[in-house]
Amino acid sequence: MLDLTYPPIIATCKVGFRLLGQRFDLTGTEHVPRRGGVLLAVNHVGYMDFIYGGLAANPSGRKVRFMAKREIFDHPVTGPVMRSMHHIEVDRGEGLASFHTAVDYLRRGEAVGIFPEATISRSMELKEFKTGAVRIAAEAGVPLVPVILWGTQRLMTKDHPKDFSRGKTLAIRVGEPLHPTGTDPVAETADLRGRMDRMLEETIAAYPAQEQPPGSWWTPARFGGSAPTPEEAERLDAEEKRRRAEARRARQGDA
Repeated sequence: MLDLTYPPIIATCKVGFRLLGQRFDLTGTEHVPRRGGVLLAVNHVGYMDFIYGGLAANPSGRKVRFMAKREIFDHPVTGPVMRSMHHIEVDRGEGLASFHTAVDYLRRGEAVGIFPEATISRSMELKEFKTGAVRIAAEAGVPLVPVILWGTQRLMTKDHPKDFSRGKTLAIRVGEPLHPTGTDPVAETADLRGRMDRMLEETIAAYPAQEQPPGSWWTPARFGGSAPTPEEAERLDAEEKRRRAEARRARQGDA
């Protein structure tokens, strides 16, 4: 694909990382192949995960085409930027088109990124996974590489103010690839989630203790943090969904 904006955007981001004094802890990046189609399954804890998730493939010289919700593409600023980088628009009401686009990209040898949880996790733990990741990888016949991000939620996430203060550590863990067959997408999705859950636990345990003191809001409750439990997070998600539905109905009524 012809990339006119992606390389300068990557360069600009790297300058920003240095200015913010961010420290990166990357492991397992050798699991991302240097060529050929590959699907990266990334956990979702913050709004900046598109940027930092792509770094998992950067040592391999790959540019990741992320699958992202349609609302981002509808924005007058982010929409053109996302299209210029050949990211994939996902309409949650009709996901078949994005499925086929992702498969097409992968068969053409691209690296594609997907968030199996679909939305940001308020609990900082893994939410339930959609089966799309394993189905796309199986259909395209490409490896599915699990990626865990940790620390990105400290920059910008739901229910908390932005914090771009200097000196944060950002961990990126890349796991060994899976090779889904598509014969049992539910079981294969459970396998993917199980592997990523173990990776997440290891990443949290290895994160600098001085940056993750007991009671930290960005740490799961079961690890001594004060993030909502998965059950509490589910309730908050439901309330947010209800508010958005009411806002949509109000806009339609005004129209």
